[in-house]
Amino acid sequence: MSIVVTGATGELGRLVVDQLLTTVPANEIAAVVRDEEKAAPLAARGVELRVADYDRPESLKDAFRAGDRVLLISGSEVGRRVPQHTAVIDAAKAAGVAQLAYTGVLGGPEADFQLAAEHKVTEQLILDSGLPHTFLRNGWYTENYTANLAPVLAHGAVVANAGDGRVASATRADYAAAAAAVLTGEGHLGAVYELSGDVAWSFAEYAAEVARATGKEIVHKNVPAAVHQEILVGAGLPEGFAAILVDVDAAIARGLLAGTSGDLARLIGRPTTPLAETVAAAVAPA
Repeated sequence: MSIVVTGATGELGRLVVDQLLTTVPANEIAAVVRDEEKAAPLAARGVELRVADYDRPESLKDAFRAGDRVLLISGSEVGRRVPQHTAVIDAAKAAGVAQLAYTGVLGGPEADFQLAAEHKVTEQLILDSGLPHTFLRNGWYTENYTANLAPVLAHGAVVANAGDGRVASATRADYAAAAAAVLTGEGHLGAVYELSGDVAWSFAEYAAEVARATGKEIVHKNVPAAVHQEILVGAGLPEGFAAILVDVDAAIARGLLAGTSGDLARLIGRPTTPLAETVAAAVAPA
């Protein structure tokens, strides 16, 4: 039996493996990766590599073993995730894994925004499969914002169409710690965790936090959805992706990413990382 992390060279996957290595022997961890060369640092730490590709179902037949505890990290290619996830679920069922944990989206069936659609389908596929499972419904990553500070600093503004809506974000490291806890602990089969930060913040508060950290004047500009779409496309984003971000802001305005259930802090045994700390860390290199 191994603890298996799919997408292990991605931003979240790497952090999950890092967290696991603090408590689990490396030879009990397996990483499902597409690029063996990219995963060489994991192999150097003693992690087993299992090379497979979500887009090639036949490659997944050896990715899992009976009794494995598996973390399915959702694919990053919006629009292709349902067939990709289906391939993983089918392979996990055929192998007889002991647990399939899935990183979905905060709110689950109640999340009515575009980006949630494939997550909801995936959860139903897992339920239909009969696999022992755990749903990790991740809220927003604070890094979704702090990793894109350059235009904020250049224009002195946080632009959004979310109005006064609030975001209960947490860091990727927080979510990774929760995934590791579920993969190594007991009593999580059949559980559904609504994971989010302890405190929900508004974009005006985020702008004020960036201003404090940088010493610059940063304001929050709320704009209509159509205007925000034009701004994002003008900045070089593909129209489809820009539309997804605008739709997320509309969901934030409706309060769909503001939930603070406390599940994340309980799983990791500590408070979630404060917004101010993540902003300060992002500003320091800049």
